[in-house]
Parts: sequence; C-alpha cells; structure tokens
Amino acid sequence: MRKRANQDLAPNFVGAVGNAVSILRSLAHSSEPAGVAAIARNAGVSVSTCFNILRTLASERLVVFDPESKAYRIGLGMLEFSVPLLGANQADVIRPELKRLAGERSCLICLWQLTENDRILLIDRVSPPRTVRVDISHGSRLPAFVGAVGRCYAAHRNLSRPELAKRFAKLQWQSPPSFDDYAADVEQAQRDGFAFDFGQLFTGLEIAASLVTDSNGKARFGISGIAIAGQMSRPSLRVLAADLHETANYISETLFGVARRTGQSERKDPLARAGKKQRNP
Repeated sequence: MRKRANQDLAPNFVGAVGNAVSILRSLAHSSEPAGVAAIARNAGVSVSTCFNILRTLASERLVVFDPESKAYRIGLGMLEFSVPLLGANQADVIRPELKRLAGERSCLICLWQLTENDRILLIDRVSPPRTVRVDISHGSRLPAFVGAVGRCYAAHRNLSRPELAKRFAKLQWQSPPSFDDYAADVEQAQRDGFAFDFGQLFTGLEIAASLVTDSNGKARFGISGIAIAGQMSRPSLRVLAADLHETANYISETLFGVARRTGQSERKDPLARAGKKQRNP
C-alpha cells in the first residue's frame, strides 16, 4: 500500500492519522470488502490498532461494516470530502503537489498537458523563492518527443526503433543528442519511469521528468523539474527524478484510479553518460 515517500520527514507527523489514511487507501484499492486482518496487513498497521481505527471510521460513516461477513468497505461518507473536487480544474487539483516539489527540491516545476497532435502544452509552473531561477512562459508548446518529458513519452509509446527514428528526425534541439543516445535514454526511461535532459533541449538547463497516465493507459500530463546547470548535484537530480515519478504515480492513482509500481533502474549510474557529456562536450 502506497505511503508518501517523504512522510517520515514531515514535521509533527501524527501516526494515528497516517494509519487511518493507510487503512482508507487499503479499502479504496480493494475490489471487495475485507476483514480486519487483511486490512491491517495491507495498511501496515497492527490488527488491534486497525480494529480501533475502523470502528472510529465506521462511526463517521467513512467505512461500512457488514456484521455477517465481518468485513469492511469504503462508506458513502467519503463523498463528503471528494464532491468538492468533482468537476474541478485538474491543474488546480495538482498544483499543491507542484508547490511541494518546487519548495522541497528548489527548482522550477512544470506541468505539461499531452495533446492529441503529439505536442506538450505548459499549463502550470511553480518556482521556488530563490534569487536566481529559470522560467518558461505559460502556454509554451513543444513537440511531445523532445526533452525529458519527450523521452518519457517515447518510452510510454513503446515505438519500434525505425518509428522512433522517424519521430526523432523531426525534433529540434539546441544541442541535439545522437539518435543512439536518445534511444538508449528512452529504453532507460521504460525501466525507471523517469528521464533526464542535460542541456540538449535548452543549453544550460538540466531537466528531469515523469508522466501521469489515466486508467486507459493514456499519457495525460508530464511533470518536469528544471534547474540551471550546476545548481543541483547529481544525487539531488536523482532525488528529484524519483520524487517526480512518485508524484506522477500518486496523481495517476488519485486523479485517474491507476495504481503503478516505481520502476527499478538496471543501470548503476543512469546519469553518468548524460551528465559526463554535458560537462565535457
């Protein structure tokens, strides 16, 4: 069961509230009612703690208890919290996550919408309060296969190498990568769930990105973190990329009902080739 990656770092974290949220997530992702033991196991809490929390949630109508099957399911009371979000602008719902990322990772965070004609449109951006920072104009449009978001999108599309080469030939970069390097980055993005661009799309900028998908497997949004070259260390870029991927998964789960697992890298140093080339052209 998914928990926020930075939850153990949050100040004044209340364990009881965290346990209740984990229990609700367990039930929300369950296709059928479940007993206390199964819920406790999925939520990662003790059976006694789970039982007491479930009784409290049931009294608030957030879960429903079936006395015959001794099982619990999500209750109608949950709609009290979700109704205000129904029909809301999706970018507005996502924005708090962008602000969190910008504040925690000290870089520009951009939300890109994937369009039907293989373009990405910048629909929101959040900058941290720092003296020197990069910015991109709201409403900017780019080809969907370019940059870090583009590598993720190409990985998601799973195109054949000849078809990928055709798409790559139409792209414009300030410092173009070779097709072999681009294709290798796309393959790595398939394994990791995130990708990088080191000064190739825009000279002097380092970018990490990941994708948000819907329940039909369609790519809906790209989330990118952008910093001036040299502002972030390589370990910090790795952390940024992992956080972007975790956040993209979270949005896919909560906004579109998709559950995904974080990819595992098969390369010891996924930034080595790109980072070395950017710093030693």
